[in-house]
Amino acid sequence: MINPDVFKAYDIRGVADSEITPELCEQVGRGLSEILDEGIVAVGRDMRPDSAEYAQALINGLVAQGRQVWDLGLIPTDMIYFAVGKYKMAGGAVVTASHNPGEYNGIKIVGAEILELKKAVEANNFTEILQHGTIQEKDLKHEWVDHALSFVDSGSWPSYKVAIDASNGMAGLILPLVKTPLKVTELFYELDGTFPNHAPNPVNPQNLTELMATIKKDQFDFGVAFDGDGDRAILVDNKGRIVNGTLLTAIIAADVLQKHPGASIVYSAAMSNIVPETIEKLGGKAIRVPVGHSNIEAAMREHQAEFGGEHSGHLYFKENFYAGSGLIGALTTIDILARNGKTLAELHDEYNVYANSGEINIPASDVDIALKKLADTFQDGSQDRLDGLTVRYADWWFNARPSNTEPLLRLSIEANDQELLQTHQQEILSLLDTYV
Repeated sequence: MINPDVFKAYDIRGVADSEITPELCEQVGRGLSEILDEGIVAVGRDMRPDSAEYAQALINGLVAQGRQVWDLGLIPTDMIYFAVGKYKMAGGAVVTASHNPGEYNGIKIVGAEILELKKAVEANNFTEILQHGTIQEKDLKHEWVDHALSFVDSGSWPSYKVAIDASNGMAGLILPLVKTPLKVTELFYELDGTFPNHAPNPVNPQNLTELMATIKKDQFDFGVAFDGDGDRAILVDNKGRIVNGTLLTAIIAADVLQKHPGASIVYSAAMSNIVPETIEKLGGKAIRVPVGHSNIEAAMREHQAEFGGEHSGHLYFKENFYAGSGLIGALTTIDILARNGKTLAELHDEYNVYANSGEINIPASDVDIALKKLADTFQDGSQDRLDGLTVRYADWWFNARPSNTEPLLRLSIEANDQELLQTHQQEILSLLDTYV
């Protein structure tokens, strides 16, 4: 029995063995084969304990429906976008639960809509195929690293002293292949899908404790932390402060617009004002879209955007087949530092001009009621419903949106100063306390 709740807005995800099973993965392989265009399908996996079994079941489903499959083995998620894009494949899939704890697993899909895939799997009415497909093992790791390095001029970099936390995830497989002048201290490079050192989510400051301590203790120039499947990187400056996805988006956007004047750049709805302000000040076109990689990628293709970003740390590049990459994002930021001679702390201070709450996750039994109450209470502000509810005033704004993966209300608040932020944050949290 397949649990339909594992089909989330952007991927398939659930508890391993109970919600995510080999049977589900095989059905997903069959369903994916039904809805993809003609061509080869790439399959990869992360290092979680069940991922090899699940990836094989997924491949079995594809082959049973007559598909040719490239088995890429252990890969970071951003490698699947590269493989599908470079070799013009029909699509791809990676068995991973990204930044979720070790008891979870799932599948990220390339080239198909999750809702359409869900319908195909639930219908369980697959075309009868007489001739099974074939499987080829392919190792594209060095090709992927060469592609990522093509975005930068690493040979001209100073020998920055850097600490890199791979979170026991897939970045630990790829990073040793990335040859640059950096002097790297490795943290948690060992592949271990039980995540014995900390959860593989670099957006949560609690998971960056050791990286921050290492930077401060040994006076590193900066640090980098990757998530579990390696497609996101968050940087930490030489003062031990997080340079989050919003700040990275603004920093990279400014650099992109120097190279591509007037370019379109896509950003997610709840990001700081610094992002559209930076883009527009430098003559670019700022395009605001709902959160989610499918929304970002679709808007980038529509507008031929050079770059896109999300607060979560996902960074997207036109020359990377419009897909996100933690490795390319980190390399690009380091290249910017090397070219302009500033420290990451100086860039942090330059772009961190607003007081921002970050994303506050609030358990919500009825998100719709909570959003209505917020809309009614703050009806004198300028409101939009692009992604949840955004309300803007002259000196502060907030966004509240339902999570696409959990029973949560995600709240972001920004103000011109810290005192104003604290006042309105307490006001909103007190209001929501009655309705969530």
